[in-house]
Amino acid sequence: MELTKDTRDRIFAAADSLYEQAGRAAFPTVDAVRKTARVNMNDASAGMKEWRRAQTAQAAPVAVQVPEAVMQASSAALAALWQEAQELANESLRAAQAGWDAERIEADTLNKQMADAFEVQKAELEAGQARITELEAAGRQAAADAEALRQRVEETHAALLAMQQRAAVAEQRAEEIERRAGDLRTELDHAHQEAAQGRVELAGLRQAHAGEIEALRAELVASQGKAEAAAEKASGTIEALRTELATVKAKAETATEAHQAHRKQAAAEAHRTAERMTTAQAERDQARKDERQAREDAATLRGQLNELREQNAQLLQTVKAQSAQSEKPAGKAKKD
Repeated sequence: MELTKDTRDRIFAAADSLYEQAGRAAFPTVDAVRKTARVNMNDASAGMKEWRRAQTAQAAPVAVQVPEAVMQASSAALAALWQEAQELANESLRAAQAGWDAERIEADTLNKQMADAFEVQKAELEAGQARITELEAAGRQAAADAEALRQRVEETHAALLAMQQRAAVAEQRAEEIERRAGDLRTELDHAHQEAAQGRVELAGLRQAHAGEIEALRAELVASQGKAEAAAEKASGTIEALRTELATVKAKAETATEAHQAHRKQAAAEAHRTAERMTTAQAERDQARKDERQAREDAATLRGQLNELREQNAQLLQTVKAQSAQSEKPAGKAKKD
């Protein structure tokens, strides 16, 4: 593979720099040159072969001509001349053999460095791949955790909406109870008006029938006492109803404020979802208790309202019966 001039220059420059840094004691490795020159392994290997060849290529002097001493020697010295020629040839052969051995050693060293560099690069690639796999797994786990957290937040939000709806229902029930209490007061006022009308009628009868009025006075006083007692009892019941209504409304408002505060804190405290779920469960239980208490209060109020209506009905019947008894003597007197 032919190297480009820029790649070869970078490899040679990196090798020269590393060789000088090592004090020209040992050739730099292929992997070190590859990292310094920022080239791939194949280019670094080919470039380092050329660089090493350039560093080790030196001319070995070889005798190619017969020395002048041999030419001037006599035939008697031919054997010595031939021996010297053989020694010169063997010396050249040994020099060539030493060069070949050195080149072979350099090639082996280069091959070993390449193998080591490939092993190091393989280990780095495997470590990088393992790190990528670990990061991918961490990313998947983070995505799963985020999805689970989003689901928990949605569940908490749904629970808060349900609690707010129950609070709204409790508030509507409280308003209905207050409206019923107003209707009861209206009925009580009507009963007072009828009682007042009965007293007026009794006053008229008293003037017309003074004698019979004296006989009925005791009964009227007793009826008035019962009516006043019933009125006081009704007033006390109404005040108790008002107090209970105020208590129910305060509980509903407190529950609504708690729900709103809990909803605002849900986004800021997502990492503490477990504790928030426990708090939400406690608030749901409290809301259920408040709802049951409201139902019980409403049932109690209905019972008290029914009882008060029955008392008013009895009171009206008593007043009407007294009025009827008062009218009977008047009719008899007209006949006489």
